[in-house]
Amino acid sequence: MAAVYVGTVVGAGFATGKEIVEFFTQYGAFGTIGVFISGGLFTWMGARMMVMARRIGAASYQQFNRYLFGNVMSPLVTVIMTAMIMGVVAVMIAGAGAVFEEQLGLPKQAGIMITLCLSFVVMLYDIKGLLSVNALIVPAMVLFSAVVLFKLLAMGKWGGEGWLTIDHSLKAFLAPLSYAAFNLTMAQPVLVPLAQEADDETTVQRGAMMGGLLLTGILLSSHFVLLSFPHVLSYDIPMAEVIRSFFSLFYWMYILVIYGEILTSIIGGVFGLQRQFRTMFSVSDSLFLIALFALLFAASLFRYSSLLSFLYPLFGYISFAFLLLLCMRKMPK
Repeated sequence: MAAVYVGTVVGAGFATGKEIVEFFTQYGAFGTIGVFISGGLFTWMGARMMVMARRIGAASYQQFNRYLFGNVMSPLVTVIMTAMIMGVVAVMIAGAGAVFEEQLGLPKQAGIMITLCLSFVVMLYDIKGLLSVNALIVPAMVLFSAVVLFKLLAMGKWGGEGWLTIDHSLKAFLAPLSYAAFNLTMAQPVLVPLAQEADDETTVQRGAMMGGLLLTGILLSSHFVLLSFPHVLSYDIPMAEVIRSFFSLFYWMYILVIYGEILTSIIGGVFGLQRQFRTMFSVSDSLFLIALFALLFAASLFRYSSLLSFLYPLFGYISFAFLLLLCMRKMPK
């Protein structure tokens, strides 16, 4: 359960280091404090969300949204969430194709088809497939983050001008809150139905808290590595520059980690959509997955920048509301 939590939150933006730079590293020492703020929210609010979902018997994010937002607002929130999840999964699939094209020299469409086939096979096993793939990939992510950090320390490359940067602006203060809010909201479609699968509430709570602590560790490790690298803001994929400069032997391992994180994000999104539509329509899982993957394949061939530039800010506001309501709503008995 902890592995699924980590695999759901960690995506391609996390692996490339771009998200970490944007939300934490560019703020220097205050960014380090921000990592602990986000980590605390992941640990506490993630556990609260899953326990709350289990107690109300929510089998999908629509049912959980109805409890948080009420009967009037929840349909709109659910529609926006569904559009966002499908958009993000389509972008992830396109990203997987780009990894094959840029790093392996294979056609992008071939990479997309391989990724869709792998995802389809995993989802045929439903919850067991979700748990298994995350239990395999997430430890590799944790190990990779730890190895890179320790090797950097051993090389004496620790520190840098970035550590001296201190930003007390409102943007720096809101960054860790918005990061946690957005990722918890995006993880909701996976974590809500997952909470119903455990044998007891204690397992749910401990799994979520362990996942939050692991996320904090990976965030902190990546933040420290990027903090030691000069001109980190000028790169689109800063972690790739770090690996290429200091750890060239790990470069292919890094590519595998990126692909693994993309794959877990795709599978998590598909799992959440499957559980949502299962509560609405009576259709076989295989038929639903074939229709969904055909739609995602077509969508992944288009540019989503204009759509996401409109939906992301809107979804950001909903994420803050989600986090606030998650804090304020009374925990059901």
